[in-house]
Amino acid sequence: MRRCLQLARCGAAGAPPNPMVGAVLVAEGRIIGEGYHRQCGGPHAEVNALASVRERDLIPRSTLYVSLEPCAHYGKTPPCADLIIRERIPRVVVGCRDTFARVNGLGIRKMQEAGIEVVVGVLEQECRWLNRRFFTFHGEGRPWVTLKWAQSRDGFIDRRRADASVPPEMLSSPFTQVLVHRLRARSQAILVGTRTAFLDNPSLTTRLWPGPNPLRLTIDRHGMLPADLRMFGGDAPWHVYPTGDVDEILSDLHRRGIQTLLVEGGATLLQTFIDAGRWDEARVETSPVTLGTGVAAPQIEGAWMRSRQLIDGHTIDWVERRREGEVKSLYSFTPWRSTLLPPMEHAPQADGARSS
Repeated sequence: MRRCLQLARCGAAGAPPNPMVGAVLVAEGRIIGEGYHRQCGGPHAEVNALASVRERDLIPRSTLYVSLEPCAHYGKTPPCADLIIRERIPRVVVGCRDTFARVNGLGIRKMQEAGIEVVVGVLEQECRWLNRRFFTFHGEGRPWVTLKWAQSRDGFIDRRRADASVPPEMLSSPFTQVLVHRLRARSQAILVGTRTAFLDNPSLTTRLWPGPNPLRLTIDRHGMLPADLRMFGGDAPWHVYPTGDVDEILSDLHRRGIQTLLVEGGATLLQTFIDAGRWDEARVETSPVTLGTGVAAPQIEGAWMRSRQLIDGHTIDWVERRREGEVKSLYSFTPWRSTLLPPMEHAPQADGARSS
C-alpha cells in the first residue's frame, strides 16, 4: 500500500479534480504490474496497473492493492470494479473508502457480490490524507482552504501604508517567493482582500513556476477597486465578490467545482477565515527581519504543526487547524509554536498586504 501511495503522488499535477490513486498488482510474492491515475479524464490507476502486466496468466492468482476504492459508475471512463471482476482478480486490498456520492461503498459491494475477497482500511489515515482536498470538497461542500502569509520576526506582515505609492515590505526571499508561486500553481483559486488588491496591486499569477494560473479573486463591497489593477489583466480569469461573507464565497467556489483555495491576505481577511474556522492549513513564513511596528500578523490558536523548514534564514511552518477531539499521530504532528520573538504589544490589526 505504501507503494500505491508513492505512485498516487505522481498524479498530483494531472489527476485533480479527480483524486490521486495508485494501484499495485502482486502475484507469487512480487509486483507484476503497477500504475496511477495520470490525468483527469484518462484511465484510472487500476486500468494502468493491469495494462502494465506482461504475465497475464498470473492475474487470476493475484492481489490488487489500490489506495482508494475502485469506482462502480460510468463517468469519463468505465467502472474499474467491472474491470477487476472481468479480469478475475480474486483479492483486492483497498486503502480507504471513496466517500464521493456516486461511489461510497458501491465499488466494494460490487466486487464482494462477484465473489472477490475485499480488505478495506490498510493505511487508511495516510490514504485519506493524500486526498484530503478531494474529501473536503465532497464531504464538507467547500474547497480545501490554505492560508498563506509572511511575517517579520516580531510579528508584522507589513508596515502601515496610506496609499499604493509606498511599496510593500518584502519579507520573503527570492527563493521562497518561487515556492509561493509553486503553491499557486497547485491551487485552483487565489483570494486577496480589497486593500491588498489595491495597495499591493498583485498579479496573482504563477509566473515564477510552470503551471496553470489560478482563478484570481478579490472582494470589493463598495466598488472602489480601479479597473486597471494587474489582477484584472492578462489571460488568467478573475472574479470580484461584492461580499466578504466567508461561507458565501466558499459555497460559490464549491458550485464552480473549485477544490482548492489559497488565501494570501491581507491580515483582516486571513483572520476572518481563522475566526470562522473555515481553514484547513496555513503556510507561515517568518523572516529574520524585524519591523518594530506595522500591520500585525494573523493569530492562530490551537493548531498542529506538520513541518518546519529553514530556508535562506527564513522559517516556513506548515500548520493545520486543530479540530475538536482530534489527536494527531500521522506524520508526527505536534502542537504549533510560532518562531516569533518573545510576546510584544502589537498594533491594532488592519487589512495589509504582501502578495505579488
